[in-house]
Amino acid sequence: MSNELRNKRVAALVENGFEQAELIEPKKALEAAGAKVDIVSPQRSKVKGWNHTNWGDELTVDRQLDGANAEEYDALLLPGGVMNPDSLRINQKAVQFVKAFVDNGRPIAAICHAPWTLIEAGATRGRKLTSWPSLKTDLKNAGANWVDQEVVADNGLVTSRKPEDIPAFNKKMIEEFAEGRHDRSKQGHMAGTTR
Repeated sequence: MSNELRNKRVAALVENGFEQAELIEPKKALEAAGAKVDIVSPQRSKVKGWNHTNWGDELTVDRQLDGANAEEYDALLLPGGVMNPDSLRINQKAVQFVKAFVDNGRPIAAICHAPWTLIEAGATRGRKLTSWPSLKTDLKNAGANWVDQEVVADNGLVTSRKPEDIPAFNKKMIEEFAEGRHDRSKQGHMAGTTR
C-alpha cells in the first residue's frame, strides 16, 4: 500500500446514474494510495450506479451535498455516466461545489461525460482536456482544447474518455492529487501541457 495521498480528503460528487466503474475503481485506487474518499451526493442516503447498460449497485452517501463543504476536501473526483453529470450540471449547489475546487486551484479528476459539469462550473475555457467523444463539440464551444487521448493533465485537471482508460486515469489522478493545489495564474501559459 502506498501513502502518496495520506491525510488527503477527496470528494467524489455523484448523482443517480453515475457509471459504476468510474467511481468504484478510482475510489479504490485513491484509498490504496492513502486518501479518505467521501461519496458526496444530492441524494440523502443511497445513490445508484449505472453498469454499462443497466442499473448497477446502490452505494452509501457519506455526505449529502446540502451539508458538504468543499473547503474540507483536497481534491475532487467526478465520475461519468450520462445521467449523473447531466443531473449535476443543472443542480446549482453541485455546480457551486465544483466551482469552489476550480476557484481555489484544487485538483479535479473527471472522466467520460463528467466534463459537462466542468463546463457549468467555468473550468474548461483555455484548458486542454478529453472526454467521451460526444462531448467534443460542447467542450470546444465552452473554450476547451479537446483532444482524443487516454488521459490528459492540465494544471491539476485530469480527464479521460471512458472506462477502458481507468488505469491511466487513476495513475495520473493520484499524481496530480499528490501535488495538491495548482496555481491557476499559470494557467495561461500552462494550458495544453500534458505531463
